[in-house]
Amino acid sequence: MKNHFKTFWAFALMIGSVVSSIAQDTIKSPLALGGIEPYQMEVTYDKTSHLIFPTAIRYVDLGSKFLIAGKADDAENVLRIKASVKEFEPETNFSVITNDGRFYSFNVYYSSCPQTLSYDLQTMQKTVDKASGNDVLFEELGNNPPSLAGLLLETIYKMDKRIIKHIGAKSFGIQFILKGIYIHDGKYYFHTELVNRTNVPFQIDFINFKVVDKKLAKRTVVQERPMIPLRTYKPLDEIGGKAVEQNVFLLDQFTIADDKVLLIEIFEKNGGRHQTLQVENSDLIKANVVKDMHLKI
Repeated sequence: MKNHFKTFWAFALMIGSVVSSIAQDTIKSPLALGGIEPYQMEVTYDKTSHLIFPTAIRYVDLGSKFLIAGKADDAENVLRIKASVKEFEPETNFSVITNDGRFYSFNVYYSSCPQTLSYDLQTMQKTVDKASGNDVLFEELGNNPPSLAGLLLETIYKMDKRIIKHIGAKSFGIQFILKGIYIHDGKYYFHTELVNRTNVPFQIDFINFKVVDKKLAKRTVVQERPMIPLRTYKPLDEIGGKAVEQNVFLLDQFTIADDKVLLIEIFEKNGGRHQTLQVENSDLIKANVVKDMHLKI
């Protein structure tokens, strides 16, 4: 009889263990479905590793004090990372969020002689697929995923259609035009083009968006309202001689009073061929709805 009791309790414990294991797997499985597969990389103390991301780095979190990292000077999309000690064990990790909303996870191992020191996330086969849903939301974009904002910028750029015919500026062989204003989910997309008809390259110092009084003679600093672009399709530093370049800027939705105007200014570095566009409120409220333009979103 005692042997039967022992067998019964052993069987009961085994069943309980199996049920507990199944229950734990059931709890974990929904989270596991959303797991992000990490990259594997090696670092060392005497050499620096570099990672090149498709867009600017927004956030970096190191898993332990055994790692040191920072963005490369004058390169917003390059991360340098190395070991802070001559050896560590076991593995550690770090995570990166980029400006396009991509989240990257890395498992890091120490090696005295890493096989690879430079990684290009733009071409690696394991680069996160946009269709995977790995999209971080940023406050300034509201409900728009960064990947969608990026797709709209790219689509408008590649469509390269001139909707607006009457807004432009031209002097000293430089022509600056506003090709179109689009709107989607509370955001404006301004499509611009700069034409250099001279042999002298036009080096861009900066581009301004600001709302000012129409009576420019009475304009003061207090009366200016800067409008900061949330995204730009691509960085532009120079327009070569006899060249044409376009760009698309993403801004929050806004309107202006009839006695004010939106200025879009582009300034030449160490030069005087500055160009200014004036946009009226009547132009803003006629913005084309993105879906009406048959964009692939």
